Amino acid sequence: MAGKRAAKQYQDERPAAPDGAAAVVLPADCRLAAQAALQAELVAALERGADVALDASAVERVDTAALQLLVLLRRELGSRDGALAWRGASAAFNEAAGLLGLARILELPAAGPA
Repeated sequence: MAGKRAAKQYQDERPAAPDGAAAVVLPADCRLAAQAALQAELVAALERGADVALDASAVERVDTAALQLLVLLRRELGSRDGALAWRGASAAFNEAAGLLGLARILELPAAGPA
């Protein structure tokens, strides 16, 4: 219950993206230790509405657990007729998603030239 209360409080403080989507900024270290906080933020974003905008531009480290959590988010959005948008993705994030074959599932935009 306390977790839901904290997520609700954070949800109220988190601004929406300009297009009305719930904005979520992924942490620089997006590995297992950050999963509880990230999951709470993603759940709060889902509760705000149908669309979620992710920003992974600051991600320096990401693991399979974080990417699995984002795949679950994508599936949940699909079941709610919601949209997933990307505000940016770092090279490290793109590389990890690509190595695991998740770039298409996560609907990542094509990486620009290096």
